[in-house]
Amino acid sequence: MPAGHSTGRSRLSPRAQRRAERRKRLRRTFILGSAALVAVSATAYAMATGDDAATTADGRPVAARPDQQDGEASEGSDAAAQGGRRSPAPARPSGSPSPQQPSSPTPAAPSPKPSAPVPVSGPGTFRASGASGTAHGKGPALRWRIEVEEGSGVDPDSAARSVEAILGDPRGWTRDPKYGFRLAGPGEPVDFTVKIATPTTTDRLCEVVTPELIGETNCRAGHTVVVNLKRWQEGSPQFSGPVEEYRALIVNHEVGHELGHDHETCPGPDKPAPAMMQQIKGLLGCKSNAWPFDADGTYLSGPSVP
Repeated sequence: MPAGHSTGRSRLSPRAQRRAERRKRLRRTFILGSAALVAVSATAYAMATGDDAATTADGRPVAARPDQQDGEASEGSDAAAQGGRRSPAPARPSGSPSPQQPSSPTPAAPSPKPSAPVPVSGPGTFRASGASGTAHGKGPALRWRIEVEEGSGVDPDSAARSVEAILGDPRGWTRDPKYGFRLAGPGEPVDFTVKIATPTTTDRLCEVVTPELIGETNCRAGHTVVVNLKRWQEGSPQFSGPVEEYRALIVNHEVGHELGHDHETCPGPDKPAPAMMQQIKGLLGCKSNAWPFDADGTYLSGPSVP
């Protein structure tokens, strides 16, 4: 071929061709490696920003996002499900523990203790009240004292004040100007005594023999008003009202006997039962009532029981 004439292609030696191929392979490897590095970096960034439980390199948890701090409910929480709106987290006083650091648990309030069961029987010995009082009513004051069976759990002085309030109530027997009462002090003579006794002792003092009344009833024996401890503490299933009202019925009924009143019965449907009615045996259509007189001073009477 004449010198200086070119065909458009140069011929390389075998060694030069091998160097050219090696340079092409290195360029392809560099491009592919760079692309892979970019992809891995993008994936890592996406995971770091989307994972709430992400940790730092030394294993410590990454701080929570601001919208989940201080105990606020996040979207989809129970507050949203219940139709409520999230309220701003209340400001904590300086030095108070954060929600993530709960303070010591508050002890639960103690449950109220159940009342002790009423003793069925006792020793049959009594302890008198040391309290005394002033006269109530316009009539001559009958002096009285209260005694409580030992082991009954009833405080004699507290019981004396309860009975005194009943006897001095304007709906009680003092509404009749013929009557008056006074709680006698220690050592004073008395006209009658009020005894609070266990059911067994009550049955003995009252000589109860009727089967349905054993352990259930009260009575007057001589000049002693015997109050059944069970009835004093629990009331009566026949009486609609608080136990304090039934205590008033016991006292008014038995003291009524002391004053000379006999049993009466229901005067008619839906009328107040007389205090002298044996309401523990049933109301016969009457309404429960603990007082001899109403608030207007009318005596709540009923037909006499033969």
